[in-house]
Amino acid sequence: MTETTKSGFRKDFLWGGAVAANQHTGSWDVAGTAACVSAIMTAGAYQKPREITDGIIAGRNYPNHEAIDFYHHYKDDIKMFAEMGFKCFRTSIAWTRIFPNGDETEPNEAGLKFYDDMFDECLKYGIEPVITLSHFEMPYHLVTEYGGWRNRKVIDFFVKFATVCFKRYKDKVKYWMTFNEINNQTTFTNDFSIATDSGLIFRNNESEAEREALMYQASHYEVVASALAVKIGHKINPDFEIGNMVNFTPVYPASSDPKDILLAEKAMQRRYWWADVQALGEYPVGMEAYFKNQYASIPTGYSP
Repeated sequence: MTETTKSGFRKDFLWGGAVAANQHTGSWDVAGTAACVSAIMTAGAYQKPREITDGIIAGRNYPNHEAIDFYHHYKDDIKMFAEMGFKCFRTSIAWTRIFPNGDETEPNEAGLKFYDDMFDECLKYGIEPVITLSHFEMPYHLVTEYGGWRNRKVIDFFVKFATVCFKRYKDKVKYWMTFNEINNQTTFTNDFSIATDSGLIFRNNESEAEREALMYQASHYEVVASALAVKIGHKINPDFEIGNMVNFTPVYPASSDPKDILLAEKAMQRRYWWADVQALGEYPVGMEAYFKNQYASIPTGYSP
């Protein structure tokens, strides 16, 4: 019989909190680290959305650069997590701490050591690290030099990054996620969403149809990279539990009219097929039909 706590939860239930490296760590340019896509996003306010700038512009406010300075205060913060009763702590490994530009031959030892120390601190208090590999932290260099996930070469860069992390932390981290909220890309007309998910910065001459096609192409490269990483991870440590984070935002019909209900259902299919691919290993039939019908309007010869 499974033991439970007074509150009714199983004693092995992982109760904790979550935050991303780009949201809390700060020190974005120390110990060999370089800029990620989130590092070029300015602060926002009511009726003033965040902006994606062409690199770091002097005098602009980039909140991710300092955040809460977890980099220098993680020991105090993790101690407080333990006092709160945390059994797990979900965060991400910043890609740019391990491979600052994303395409280096060798990883950055200073970045690897930081996460060694941080995971040790969690385990000291009995807190399980739950780690995401790609949480809006693609190296900005991969955006400017390769076009982000519009380029198939990025698959190899990501798999190399994942492999280094799996090998280094195989005895410290059991729970992994390859990508965070990969399905946010359905809002590809939102520059913030598409840039953070895929490192895509659209060209002015790309039509909306071409941009949607590009988003799906980039998504395909991501799910391929995820599948390859999962296979490698399980070889490194068969006890790894590797999944993905999907942002569930329901789409409701505007009325009870069957046409509205069908439109809402199709919108949901286009938003959640990533989960089907990663759980079942294949594209849903409905999405294959959508691609075939939708992309008939894409000019012959178009290439991302």
